[in-house]
Amino acid sequence: MAKEWILNSAMNRFQLNFKRNVGPTSESIRLCKPKTLEEWREYYFSNVRSKDHIIELGKKLYIKITEVISAEVEEITEKDCIDYIFK
Repeated sequence: MAKEWILNSAMNRFQLNFKRNVGPTSESIRLCKPKTLEEWREYYFSNVRSKDHIIELGKKLYIKITEVISAEVEEITEKDCIDYIFK
C-alpha cells in the first residue's frame, strides 16, 4: 500500500497523469467503447499515445521519486516533524 501511495502521490504532484501527458483518456474511452482491457490498450496505443511515450512517463516518474522526492525527504529533520505537528 505504501508503494501505491507514493506512486500515486508523485504522479499527481508532477502532473504526469494530466491530459497533456496521457491524452484525452475519458473522451478516447467514449470513442473506443472497449469491451475488454486489451481492446482499450490497442486503441490507446494506436490512437492516443504510443507505448514508448507511456514508458518515458514511467521513467520520468521514477526519476522524480528517486531523485527529487528522495532528496526532499533527506532534508526533513526531527525538528521539522515536531514543528509540523504543532501547526
